[in-house]
Amino acid sequence: MRKQLIHSILFAGLLCTSAFAQRVEIFGGVQYEHLQSSYNAVGWNGSLTGNFKHVLGITGDFSGVYNSHRANSTVYTYTVGPVLTARLPVIQPFVHALFGGAKISSGGMSDNAFAMLVGGGLDIGLRKGIGLRLVQADWLMTKFGGQTQDRQGRVSAGIVIKF
Repeated sequence: MRKQLIHSILFAGLLCTSAFAQRVEIFGGVQYEHLQSSYNAVGWNGSLTGNFKHVLGITGDFSGVYNSHRANSTVYTYTVGPVLTARLPVIQPFVHALFGGAKISSGGMSDNAFAMLVGGGLDIGLRKGIGLRLVQADWLMTKFGGQTQDRQGRVSAGIVIKF
């Protein structure tokens, strides 16, 4: 009886390995960002997602964009929040709400602010453990110097590695 119980547990564990394989996702790619006052820049975007339920996880997102046309200015965002993912066989659409901060630097001066990203995207599985993020589109809200800037956004695409 004990031997059958151990075999049953091991068999159930083998059936669940695909769920364990997607516990952690790492994304890296390029992004285009538009901030208010006609600030457009390109850069990078990376995130780390821990999935603790089949459709629910938590994401830490980091990005940086660079604009050499405006006194070599840079904008970095660092946010964290929940993500919901539809685990379909080939495509995996997701939505998230991320909260954190932003830092803008230009001409030797810098400022930090609150930042919020709300959006989602679409991942496509290429091979086991590797996917392609076709698009991630986010509405970006920042609050620099007491002024709320809410007509901003970013679009990203890149590679997703799943463990």
